[in-house]
Amino acid sequence: MKDSKKTENAELLYKAVLTLKNEEECAAFFKDLCTETELYAMAQRFVVAKMVAEGKKYDEIEEKTGASPATISRVKRYMTNYVQYEIFDRINKKD
Repeated sequence: MKDSKKTENAELLYKAVLTLKNEEECAAFFKDLCTETELYAMAQRFVVAKMVAEGKKYDEIEEKTGASPATISRVKRYMTNYVQYEIFDRINKKD
């Protein structure tokens, strides 16, 4: 698949996610779109990202999430460039 098509597909996905109205609708959307394994992997990486943002050490993250050191490293590397830490503040404010 060409990069322009990948970008176009990703943008459509982002727009769809932004239309979701609540947690139940979001859960149904991802259940329809992803396999259980894919959803588990995304959720695991999200928790890894949260723990990295909190300054947790690799061994603690690995123990709590079951993620491999390679996955933790990859998530941390991309967070430096792409993930905005504010998302975790937003989540904490809602709870």
